[in-house]
Order: sequence, then structure tokens, then C-alpha cells
Amino acid sequence: MTPETLNLLADPRARAELLSRVSDEVNEIESVIRDASSSRSETVDRVIQHTLTAGGKRLRPAFVSLSAKTIRDDVDVDRLRKLGACMEMIHMATLIHDDVIDNAATRRGRPTASVEFGNTASILSGDVLLARAMSILADDEDIPVIRVVANAVAEMAEGEVEELEVRGDFDLDTDAHFGILQKKTAGFIRCCCQIGAMAAGGTKEQVEALSEYGNHIGLAFQIVDDLLDYRGDKAKTGKPIATDFREGQATLPLIFLREKLSPAESQIARRRFGGTVNDDEIRMICDWMETRGAFDQSMNRAIHHAEAAKDSLRSLPVTLARDMLEAVGDYVLSRQH
Repeated sequence: MTPETLNLLADPRARAELLSRVSDEVNEIESVIRDASSSRSETVDRVIQHTLTAGGKRLRPAFVSLSAKTIRDDVDVDRLRKLGACMEMIHMATLIHDDVIDNAATRRGRPTASVEFGNTASILSGDVLLARAMSILADDEDIPVIRVVANAVAEMAEGEVEELEVRGDFDLDTDAHFGILQKKTAGFIRCCCQIGAMAAGGTKEQVEALSEYGNHIGLAFQIVDDLLDYRGDKAKTGKPIATDFREGQATLPLIFLREKLSPAESQIARRRFGGTVNDDEIRMICDWMETRGAFDQSMNRAIHHAEAAKDSLRSLPVTLARDMLEAVGDYVLSRQH
């Protein structure tokens, strides 16, 4: 780590301060997103603004910017902001579509766009947002970057379809589950880091190192997200507890729990999975996950990927940006929403 970061880490408030710098990296992107996503259609504009103002961590633009600045600091900041905005707009479009697919009532504690404006308006507005993001890439005119993003978006869509195909499969195995995570979440974050490195003119080895970082941090992020689904504070996550179980989506906490259930308990969980389940039964299943180590196993897997992400940065220059990427790894493990 840089001496500056080591000094910061001597203070118990250091992590928050370092992460606030990550936030500073993407503050300017908000205006770029607003300008690029504005529409002459009142309905489209309302759907997009509803999604934009719902908040969000804006981690994807941060990954673009920090990956570039890990390689060199004198990068075209305006270009990084545009690329970061593009990736965030793609992400926003997928959130709008996901909420329609999942019949989600809330996101981040607010009614979803589909609840506010209807499914058809939401889907079409998400399409507009995706098209606007592609327009940013076209204006950038960097064919290798366009190709990387296009492949990542296609892979993410395939991951969504594969997730739909296994919905209701109580016996989904770990390999199949991680195959979906790889496409749906990790691949896109990997893409953000990759194009940031490419924009900075990184060597093949540097681009690959940052891509590997993005892949592992994406897996850690999704595992923690799936943990929060079962044990998160509803007031912080903004959605009902155990949504995945109610919808019949097997994730790591359930996959690890299955082998720890008696035949009778397994029968109860299997019958309730993706069907009618009351709050007492949900609390019982969450208690099983807690007391039988399924939560701990899942968190250990997240820690493994977060540490692997940090390890992938070791060959890169020692810069504040690299330290901030490491801090993001710590943030991913400690997040509560």
C-alpha cells in the first residue's frame, strides 16, 4: 500500500474515509447519466429518473475509473466518466427488467418502476436506457471496448435466462449456481474493470489482472447479496427477507443448508420452496442456516473471492487507486444493504 493509505489505516475511521474517496470518483458521473438518459418521451423520462433517483452504489463506474487509474493517473477523465455512465446505464436497464421478471414490488425501499408505471412502460424504457448506453460506446469509437461490453451484455442476458431455467430447482448444485453467477454478475463487473484498464492503455497482463480482480469481486458481491437476502435488515435492504426462497431461486445459503437437514426437515423445506410459505417458516429456515453454519460457509466463500481479488492486484503499480480497489473488497464483505 501507499504511505498515504497506511497512514489512513492507522485510524479506525480509515476504511470509511477511503471508501468516501471511491464515492468521489463517481460523483461527476451522475450528471453524465442524467444528460445521456434524458428522453423527449415523458413516460420514458419518468421511468428512468425514478430508477436513477432510487440511489445505488455506483460501483460499476467506480470500477471503470479506479481500474484505469491503477495503471496510470493521467487518463482522459471525461472518457472515463462516459464509459462509467455507460456501464451504470446498462446496469440500471437490467434492474428495471429484473423487477418486471420477478414481479418485485420494491427496490431499495421504494416502489419499483413496474409498480409505478406498469410492466410495458418499464420494459420499453429499459430498452431505451440500454440503447442510449450503446450510443455512448458508438461515440467512443473504440472497437475492442465495444466488443468487450457487447459480449458481457449478451452473457449477462444469457445468465438471466439460465437463472430462470433453474427456478424451482431445490437441488441446484454449486457448479451450476456459480456458472449463473459468473454470467449474470461477475462477468459484468469484470467487464467494467477490463475496459477501464483498456482505456488506460494497460498491457495484456495488466488488463488480465484487473479483469481477474473484477471477476472475483463480482462473485464476492453476489454471495454477500444472497446472504443479505436471508439475514439482512429489511429496513436497510428495502425488500422482504428470503425473497429468493419464496421465488424458488436456490442460492448458496440454501445449497449449503441442504446437506445439513434431516430427511423430515428437507421435505418441509422442499415443499415450501418457491410456494406458499409463511413468515414463521421463513424464520425457521433462516435459523437453520444460522445455527448449522450455512451462513458461515457462504461468507467464507465470499471472503475467499474477496482475497483472491486483492491478490490479483499484487502485480500492478502501488497507487492510491489500487488501494481503493482493495478497500472496495473490504466494503463488499461488510455491506449491510
